Amino acid sequence: MRSLSVAFSLFLILNSVGVVPMVMDLLKGYNLKKQRIMILKDMGAVLLLLLIFAFVGGKFFDWLHISNSNIRMAGGLILLLIAIKLIFPSIKKYDVESPTDAPFIVPIATPLIAGPSALAAVMVYARQENNFLVMLGGILLAWFATTLVLFFAPLLKQIIGDKSIIAFQRLMGLVLTLIAVQMFLQGVTEFITRSSL
Repeated sequence: MRSLSVAFSLFLILNSVGVVPMVMDLLKGYNLKKQRIMILKDMGAVLLLLLIFAFVGGKFFDWLHISNSNIRMAGGLILLLIAIKLIFPSIKKYDVESPTDAPFIVPIATPLIAGPSALAAVMVYARQENNFLVMLGGILLAWFATTLVLFFAPLLKQIIGDKSIIAFQRLMGLVLTLIAVQMFLQGVTEFITRSSL
């Protein structure tokens, strides 16, 4: 159950639906088969980045002796900033000079999908959950759902259009806002309880 909760939050943070127009713009010079191969390669890099930051980067908090309450509060603020970006997205263009200049890892895998905020959030979740199987399950589920969305991105963009994608992105931002506030308040509650002992 915890894995599903982590996976849902990570899926929102990775913002696969929101980046569909930009990914399609980057890959517009390639046929559908080539696009999907490139997407799968980039998503392999995304999975590797998420796992590294979750299971290596998470130890960083232990080394700094940062308490769970502080991590929850910081995590809530990070998620809130990500949610604000989803609700009020900025328009970014990534230009590929020619079809021979195939994008790999940058900018699709990172920073579009596994950007600094997503990697920071993964580290926070890893330290908060402190459970290898929960984090592994959550990351794999979120990654699989994100990969599916991007794999069928050409069809998705064609069916629902850019305006519907932006609307759905903002809806995901509102849901993530609720998760962020809950995480922050949990951290505050833990901090007050710990301080009163």
